[in-house]
Amino acid sequence: MKKIALLSVLTWFFTLKAAAQIQPTTLKEFKAGHVFYISLPEYMNKTVGLNSASTIQFKNAVKDVYGFVIEDTKEDLVMADMQFTSINEFYDNFIKDFLKDQEKRTVSAAKYSESEGIKFAESDASYYDKEIKASIYYLVGVVETKSAFYKVVSWAALENKDRFKSDFQKILYSLRD
Repeated sequence: MKKIALLSVLTWFFTLKAAAQIQPTTLKEFKAGHVFYISLPEYMNKTVGLNSASTIQFKNAVKDVYGFVIEDTKEDLVMADMQFTSINEFYDNFIKDFLKDQEKRTVSAAKYSESEGIKFAESDASYYDKEIKASIYYLVGVVETKSAFYKVVSWAALENKDRFKSDFQKILYSLRD
């Protein structure tokens, strides 16, 4: 009987000690992901394989037009020790390396605008692609919202610039978060 009582007391003691060591873990909630909205022409579809850093990619292979959006939340940029004071500064940081090693690279001066608290920058860029033996036209855009910067890049053959530029601009200026 003494053995059963001693065993019961020891079991109770070890159970109590183990329970005391289990502290509830406090959790801290984080929001993951960032939602934004963009409108594409009906002839374009979402795709993959154009740019691995992009959040959304789109194309129409028959019309030979393509594009993508890369988002950089301001919170993530701060964590990476990259603070930009304006859309101008973000745009300049991006465009200086865009196509920089390409033959016959041209980049127009940026045009800045603002609508409903969202800031936009856009410029035309082109280069000669030796592999396909043709010049490529890009509409390069940057969008700044309260929470993020976005790089919006659309392209087609330079000979089709006039045909698609207004659609590329509609894509750029449709971005909202």
